[in-house]
Amino acid sequence: MLRSMNTAASGMHAQQSRIDTIANNLANVNTAGFKKSRMEFQDLLYENLSPAQAERADGTAPPTRVEVGHGVKIVSAVRMQSEGTVSVTGNELDLFIQGDGFFQVQMPDGDIGYTRDGSFKLDRDRNVVTSSGYLMEPAINVPEDAVSIGVSTDGRVEVVLAGDSGTAQQIGQIQIARFNNPSGMSQQGENVLMATPNSGVALPGNPGEEGYGSLQQGALEMSNVDVATELVDMITAQRAYELNSRTIQTADDILSTVNQLRR
Repeated sequence: MLRSMNTAASGMHAQQSRIDTIANNLANVNTAGFKKSRMEFQDLLYENLSPAQAERADGTAPPTRVEVGHGVKIVSAVRMQSEGTVSVTGNELDLFIQGDGFFQVQMPDGDIGYTRDGSFKLDRDRNVVTSSGYLMEPAINVPEDAVSIGVSTDGRVEVVLAGDSGTAQQIGQIQIARFNNPSGMSQQGENVLMATPNSGVALPGNPGEEGYGSLQQGALEMSNVDVATELVDMITAQRAYELNSRTIQTADDILSTVNQLRR
């Protein structure tokens, strides 16, 4: 009975982690650029109660083995990379990557972070920054006398200055980065991800080049969380948790019955 209790306990732990992941997905349903996660599991070591036997003297052999598993373990939380819904805002510094790629931002320690959240703003020095104040990389500074900002699909940033009769001039070039395995990036919070050995090195390039997404100004990519799917997954995880807990209760009842046996 102790084997069944430990096995069911591993199932309860796995389903609790699944519920935690679903809760985080739902909490970020309105977070720009957020990518939902999905828990993946594997079965644990098997105890071989009856190993495979060689052919008997009469020429027959058992076709199967007797093996009992010891539960389940979490192996990964896969971040789904499908595009989220598009929210048209009309703001000049709201940018949407249509396709593959991440915006590059400079972190306080000098490292480069990556994000799909394109809700950029101007700081007090008129540098383009994220909502957390991280500078876009490469840095872009907007002149004080700029009356409008334009961003082309290939990342060229142009402004019209006061008194220039509507003539636009380029002040910078936005670059985005790709990864061979974006699901291997580590999440740092504040909508920022970092490169890891699992993700591979960043591959910077200009938007619209082969393999890189193009930019759309005045729009944001929202999260790719589907509320209905998450709710169905939550119900499934809850039922699996209940069944595992019932297994522990059943094993306890059997142990109680055994303890009450009399000669």
